Formats: sequence, structure tokens, C-alpha cells
Amino acid sequence: MVWAPEAPSTPSRPAQGDIAALSRLQALRLLDSGPRGLVEADAEARLLRHGENVLPGRRPVSWPRRLARSLRDPFTMVLLALGLVSALIASWGTAGVIVLLVVASCVLRSNGEYRADRSTAALRELVATTATVRRRPSEDAEPWEREIPVDQLVPGDVVKLGPGDLVPADVRLLRARGLTVHQAPLTGESAPVPKRALDLPEGDDHLCRQGSSVVSGSALAVVAATGADTMLAGSSAAPARRLSAFDRSVNGISWTLVRLMVIIPPVALVANAVLRGRGLEALPFAVAVAVGLTPEMLPVVVTTALARGSALLARGGVIVKRLAALHDVGAIDVLCMDKTGTLTRDRPVLRDSIGPDGDPDPEVLRWAAINSFWTLHLADPPVPDALDEAILLGAPDHGDVEGVDASPFDPVSRVSCALVRDGGAHRVVVKGAVEPVLERCTLSPPDRLRAARLADRLAEEGLRVLAVATADHPADRPAVHRLGEERGLAFAGFVTLADEPSPEAPAALAALSRRGITPKVLTGDHPATAARTCRDLGLSVGTVVNAGELADLSDAELAEAVGRATVVTRCTPEQKARVVRALRARGHTVGFLGDGVNDLAAMRAADVGICPRGAVDVTREAADVVLAAKDLAAVDHAVVAGRRSTGNIVTYLRIALSSNVGNVIAMLAAGLALPFLPMLPVQVLVQNLCFDAAQLALAFDRADPAVLRRPLRLRPRAILRFVVGFGALNAVADLVTFAVLTWVLGVAGAPAFHTGWFIENMLTQAVIMLLLRPISGVSRPLGLATGALAAVGLLLPLSPLASAFGLVALPATSYLWLLAVVGLYGVTLLALTRRRFRDRGRRTP
Repeated sequence: MVWAPEAPSTPSRPAQGDIAALSRLQALRLLDSGPRGLVEADAEARLLRHGENVLPGRRPVSWPRRLARSLRDPFTMVLLALGLVSALIASWGTAGVIVLLVVASCVLRSNGEYRADRSTAALRELVATTATVRRRPSEDAEPWEREIPVDQLVPGDVVKLGPGDLVPADVRLLRARGLTVHQAPLTGESAPVPKRALDLPEGDDHLCRQGSSVVSGSALAVVAATGADTMLAGSSAAPARRLSAFDRSVNGISWTLVRLMVIIPPVALVANAVLRGRGLEALPFAVAVAVGLTPEMLPVVVTTALARGSALLARGGVIVKRLAALHDVGAIDVLCMDKTGTLTRDRPVLRDSIGPDGDPDPEVLRWAAINSFWTLHLADPPVPDALDEAILLGAPDHGDVEGVDASPFDPVSRVSCALVRDGGAHRVVVKGAVEPVLERCTLSPPDRLRAARLADRLAEEGLRVLAVATADHPADRPAVHRLGEERGLAFAGFVTLADEPSPEAPAALAALSRRGITPKVLTGDHPATAARTCRDLGLSVGTVVNAGELADLSDAELAEAVGRATVVTRCTPEQKARVVRALRARGHTVGFLGDGVNDLAAMRAADVGICPRGAVDVTREAADVVLAAKDLAAVDHAVVAGRRSTGNIVTYLRIALSSNVGNVIAMLAAGLALPFLPMLPVQVLVQNLCFDAAQLALAFDRADPAVLRRPLRLRPRAILRFVVGFGALNAVADLVTFAVLTWVLGVAGAPAFHTGWFIENMLTQAVIMLLLRPISGVSRPLGLATGALAAVGLLLPLSPLASAFGLVALPATSYLWLLAVVGLYGVTLLALTRRRFRDRGRRTP
């Protein structure tokens, strides 16, 4: 049949219900399209009318919306509440400083996230999801196929689908071979669903929806709906992304401090009223104390540190699609990966063809080449199989054999099939993994055992072994018969191929080992083949586990088994995912490096999914980190960047919380012991503003070499234990300052006391920022920040602004005594921190 469109005009948007009920020809006519595809000019006109093929929810968030969303941070909400209380009691200075803190925090955070997302969006252009579309430059021209971005698809486009492809829009199948689709995001079905290009519709077997992905087979389809008209866009809103381990850790710390901030003002107010007879005049001080406990810059420092690490990785072609994933990369202690393309090259080399008797047999290679040739040409996979290419490259001419039908390699059945006409007879040729092929063959038990032993011997030599079998096939096979379901085959023999080890893999594996990361190989290959490859690369093999042996184990037994294993072989996609979940159940932080559709389940089960830029579309969309190439060295770079960013965040939390907790303890104690407030509310807030500005430099601090050697996780309990100890030390320093001011210097007035403690607080904060860190080197931003902090503390009481903040000039002897207290505190802090971090190579925060 020759297609001839009825009219050149483009139709209005058709209803999907109409498409679903129509035959192939009727659907094409309704869409004003044909098997040869659209004319380019027509496609451009439809794009202008229908809009880009983009889901409404994927539009970028504007900067004002980000600013409004940042107000939902727990610290920000508490600060706003405290500011409202200050305004109600007419403490306008306190309220003004609180508003300034909130605005600064929200603006910096929103701007950082906006810039990070904009950079990530620009980088995603390099790995944008594409679709293979068939179009014509003019009405009479021959059609040609090319890759275009998915967002440029329009209704009526004819697209090709293959294993690993995301279904780019709602489509109606025109032709399909062995097509199975994973549509759990739409229907919840965990198993792949077969699809057929029926001319007379039955159910929805002839339809594929956007949001599903191709598991096996190939198809030609016409686009029925795009963008907001797809079933995915019309369904209920997707649930919010679950919190990562990093998000949960940060929120845990945040809400712990929020609870303290809610408790402290009433306690301080009641204590002052009972012991000192102060009423509501102590309320501004209580509010200021609560603000003093708040690490207001926590969201900003976290975003800045992670965004900076992501930007540095982007220069090397590594894209972090989710900022929090950078922390998770740094926390990885187990990295699971496939063997092919990671430890070896993606270019296997043909070695030999072996008959059932163990002798060389060129006829086996001939049938293997026939299978490879017609699988590539008839099944038309989007990416040629490397094994098929190696067989065809090393095989002689396979003779005058005509292809009839083909079924591509299926990762579940692990075989590929080709139906050919050899002379006047039809014959099916099956090629694939040894076990499933032998199961389909008619062999006596001794012959089956002999063939299996031969395959094992070849695999133990480090070779990849494929079994080949054939069978006569009736030309009038039943319509319900599906190619690939044949049984009773005649076993032909084996073809063997060798994997070329990647020259970069040994050094990269050694680097990961030095980082404290244990590699685990999850592969579908023969156990001996995988073990031989690992040994050749210098990887300690340890226990090799066959995934089939794990099927009957409980989750606890499985976790124990895979914990000891280095190589898990004969893995199906679901078995890979189960192994990853078992490792996580043992307390490991697991990363998974993969590039195929068979890696998707494991990638989603891992803490961090990693894939190269050349991965199949569905895998790349699910990944958290996209590498420029499938290179373990790039993974090492991402690990280093993640640990550096996390280390800076941990350092900030230690410093900010230790300082704040110490100051709050001292203020509460002094407020009860002194006849006046130990510091005015405006002084507390100005001091905090200076601290916050200086602590932002910690996001740009240097990385401690010990932090880079071990997996680094954000552990709230360990951080809070650290804060309690060093916060108490900071409180002791403040109390010593009180004693010096009152007993040694004889300070009796509130202004002089306020000034002395203000100076000491600023200087001790600078000392803490320099010393309460695991490294002695000081980065330039940190040096400038601490220098400015100390300068403000020393010079502000001498400036014309002093009276506005209730500060006065002190005698020179007061400065000497205060410097002596700060010096003694610094020496004590240095001794304790050096002892604390002496074993830092064996500890993580």
C-alpha cells in the first residue's frame, strides 16, 4: 500500500480515545501522517501550534518562587516568629536585625540554588534525552532518520523504539518485534508488559505511554500526543521526592535546635522574673538568646558547599543532577558495577568456535554470524550489540541465507533468535548464554553434562562463551507463536570471545581502595570469566557468588552472603537490585555504576545511581550523577568532591553550633548572676550577624587529606556530641572573661561589661574558626573572614558607631587581659583539637 495524505493541512489536536480505537491506517490518517514520517516544514508548524513536548511540572522554578520557598526552612520560620515577638514588644532594633538575617539567608540560598539549577540545566543540554524520528525534507523526498531532542516531537511524528529507550510521548505502534515495556510509573506493574502492533485494537496492547520504558524488542510508532496532552501529564501529581540520607541528617539537626530555641526563651524569661525580678523587660534578651542559638547560615553554607563541588565537577564533565547526591557520593563505601565496559573495554574479540565434541568447528561460527547479522538488520536495535559486531568482524561470509524475522537479545531470557530461509527450508537460529540455550536443546543427560563442562572449561580460561543452536521451522507457524519460544533445538556448539581489560581500570580500582571504597562486580557473565578478569586487574576476588544460589536465601542470609562476596555472577536485573538492597541493609552506603536498561532497578535501589553520558536514556534519567565517560577515575573525582563538600559542612556545623551553644550557656548563667543583662539584645544580634557573614567562608575551606581517605557521612549524633564538649569549653572561656571583667578589672557598669564580652566573643569566634578544624592550613577566604571578624571586634567599640550599639572604649589594660584570656583559650583549644583529630583517619563525623 502506498501512503497518500488526503490534504496538506495539519489537523487540530486529536483525542487520544479516538486514536486508541482506530486501526493503524485510520490513526495515521487522523494524525495526517504516514509511515514515511512528517515533512520538516509541517513538523515545525505543528511544534508552534502544539508547543514543546515538555511536561508542565518540569518547567524551571523562577527566582521569586525559590525565594518564597526558602522561607519554609525551619530556622527561618523560627526567626520570623522571634522577629514578630520583638515587633510586638516594640523592640524594633531586634526585629530589624532579625529581618536582615532572614533576608540575607533567603537571598543567598535562593540565588545559590538558582545558579546551581541553571548550570545543571545547561549541562543537561549535553546529555539531553533524544528520540529517533523519521522525517522528510520535502513531500517527494525519501525519508531519513535522525536523533532529535524529545521536546521537539510533535503529534504525527514516526519514531523508532529500542531496548533502554524512554517512550518519548504517547504513541500508537505501527510495527513491533518482541516488544516489552516497563510501565510501573503509570500502572504499578512490576513485570514488563508485552506490546503488539495490532491492526485491530484489543485493549491497549498497541499503545505505549510517556513515562514507560522499553525493556526488550524494537518498534516503529506514531506519536499520538505530546506534552500536557499525554496520559502522564493528565494523571495526578507525582508524589514528592523522598528525603535522602543527607536531607534527613540536616533536618534532624535542624529540628533538634528548633526545639531548644522554643524552650530557651520561656526558661530564660521565667528565671529572670523569679531570681532577678525582671518582667517583660527581659523578653528582648530571651528572644536574642534564642536567636543566638540559631545557625542562620546553615541552608546557605550547605547549598554553597554542594553547589561549589558540583561546579568543580562540571568542569570535568561530571554532572550532579541532585545537589544532595554529592554528599551521598562522598559517603559511598561500596561501589557496585558491571564488568563489561567498566573493568573491560566494550570491544570483545572473537577467539574461536567449538563443536559439541570440543574441536574447532567453523560451521558453529557460520550459524552464530547468521544470527548476529539478521538480529542487527531485522530487529534493528538502537545500538548494535558489541558481541554481534565482534562475531561478524571475525567470521567469514555466512553464505546465501535470507532473513525472515528476528528477536533481539532479551536480558530476561538471555537469548536472541533469527528466523532465516536457507535454500527452501526455514530455520531458527538461537544464540545466547549457555544455560538457557542448553535448556532449549534436545540433549541426552550425558551430552548435556558434557556440553556444560566444556563451557565451564572455556570460561575458566577467561573467555566469554555463547551457545548456538538451530532447528527446522515450519513456514506456516501459528499466528499466536512468538519467535524465541522454540524448544527441541539441535545444539551446534560454542563461540568464544575475549574481553579486553581496560588499561585505566587497575589504577582507578587502586585509587578507590585507598578511599575506603570496596568494589563489587555484579555481572551476568560466567563466574570463572568474571573472576579471571578481576584477578587480571589486580582486584582481590575473595568469594564468587552465583546469583542463582541466592534466590532461596532470606534477606538476612542474603546480606551476609553478599557482604563477603566480591563478584556476584549470573545476575538478572532484579537480582542486582536485591543485592544492592541487601548491602544497604548491612549499613553500607552503596553506589551503582551502570549504563544499560538492565542496570535500572539496581540504580534505583542504590543510595547513588551513577552512569556515563552514553548510557541509555532511561538509565541516564534515573541517575543522580552523570559521568563524561564510563571511567572509574571520574567516579574517584566525584567521591573526592563529595567528601570535600561534606567535610566543609561538618566543619561549619561544629564551629557554629559549638560557639552558639557556649554563648547561650554563658548568657543564661550571667543573666542570672549579674544585676544587669550581660549583653544587650542588639549586641547579640549584631554579633551573630558578623559570625554568620564570616562563617560563610567555611564553604570555601580547604579539604583535610584524612577526610578524603575515608567515607564521610553526616552523622547528627556524632556532631551533637562534639558540640556539647566544645560548647562547654567555650562557655568556660566566657565565664573566665566574666571573672576577669568583674574581679580583676573591677568593671561595674553594664556598658563596659557589654563591651568587654563583645570583644572577647568576636576574638574567640575568630580563634574557633581557625582551630576547631581538622587541618592547620588556612584558605584565603577563611583568613580574610577571621581577620575581618577580629578587626570588627577590636575596632567597633572605638568607632563612631559604638554608641549606637551600646559600646564604650575600654582602657588599654582591659585589652591586654582580654587578649590573655583569648590566648589561653586558643592554646587549650589547640591541644584538645589536635588530640581529637589525631585519629581522624579512622573516624568519620
